[in-house]
Amino acid sequence: MVIMSYRKSLQIQLFTKSYPMKANPQLTKFLSPYEKSIQGLVFELRRFILNTVSTTNELIWDNYNAVAIAYSKSEKLKDAFCHISVYAKHVNFGFNRGAELSKRDLKLEGKGKLIRHFKVESMDTFPKEEIKKMIYEAVGISENLNDELRVQSGKPKSIIMSISEKKIRPKNN
Repeated sequence: MVIMSYRKSLQIQLFTKSYPMKANPQLTKFLSPYEKSIQGLVFELRRFILNTVSTTNELIWDNYNAVAIAYSKSEKLKDAFCHISVYAKHVNFGFNRGAELSKRDLKLEGKGKLIRHFKVESMDTFPKEEIKKMIYEAVGISENLNDELRVQSGKPKSIIMSISEKKIRPKNN
């Protein structure tokens, strides 16, 4: 009974909360195989990012093993400052140039050259203030690499970048 009312409440929240930029309609379709709690977390993280950097574009990939959403002040992945990766049982919040961010209390994972992330369990435990500072720093890094990003060029967009034919997705939600 409690779970049902939570899910129903979450569905209502997903469709009634206002967002700074309307999501591409296909994003909801891409997320539909995932549990409602995962979908809700993705939309809450999305709203957090868009409220933090309202001039950002949303670049969406429906990839083989995950739905990936990058945030960039251009329409290019190379200019992206952060991203959300959606998996069957969890969501990662990452920084495209996370290895270049100042050291902080928040421990980011990743062994690659640039990308760092952390697993998001819920918005209740999501360190909003720490992440805001990291997002601002990440935007600064992107702008330093591409001066054109300092000037807003039009209204932000939610763009589908690619859709994989074959996908690994949860069986039931």
